[in-house]
Amino acid sequence: MALLSKALNAIGLLLLAHAVYSAHEHSALHAAAPSASSQTPSAAALPLDITLETLASVLFVCAGLVLGSPALRPIQWSEWAGEVEQEEGRNRQGRGKVGMKEGEVVGNPFRVLEERPGFLDVRVSGFWEDGVRELVG
Repeated sequence: MALLSKALNAIGLLLLAHAVYSAHEHSALHAAAPSASSQTPSAAALPLDITLETLASVLFVCAGLVLGSPALRPIQWSEWAGEVEQEEGRNRQGRGKVGMKEGEVVGNPFRVLEERPGFLDVRVSGFWEDGVRELVG
């Protein structure tokens, strides 16, 4: 699919460049021609072949981009978390992917938030009782 998407993008960009050049040439020739008062505004419009070439080139580029894009990830949190945990388990067992692509998530990206220490519990440390004794006594 990578070769097909690159080929579609190249063909689409080539057609788009040609359509832009043709449109520029058409507008330059139209501006250089003597203007007649009987000429209608539709005469200044782009010819149909340039318009169709532009639309075809945009469709080729869009198809190439869609075919070359990576697989979509799940939207629901539970599905995504399940996939991440399964991948993390495979990596721990040594059966993970050898060559990771740049930007791929390995393991749970929120592990840092889950493993960080919580807030200081003042009731457990004795801070609260000592502070009250100082205020009262």
